[in-house]
Amino acid sequence: MKVCLNCVSYDTRCAYQCKDRRTEPVLDKHLANFCEYFDFVRREWVGVKPDEREGKARDQFKKLFGD
Repeated sequence: MKVCLNCVSYDTRCAYQCKDRRTEPVLDKHLANFCEYFDFVRREWVGVKPDEREGKARDQFKKLFGD
């Protein structure tokens, strides 16, 4: 879980993909590391909206089989 991709300082537009200049460069951003300045990024979960077609299909299926 403690990987560069989950860090607040991770940014693909910066040198070495890190905004924090105090850190040593990490080559494998997807592997665990021991960075002293690591802080989890706070992301908001955005779920997928239910598909309207799925609901209609389920209703038709229930009507067909009498449920």
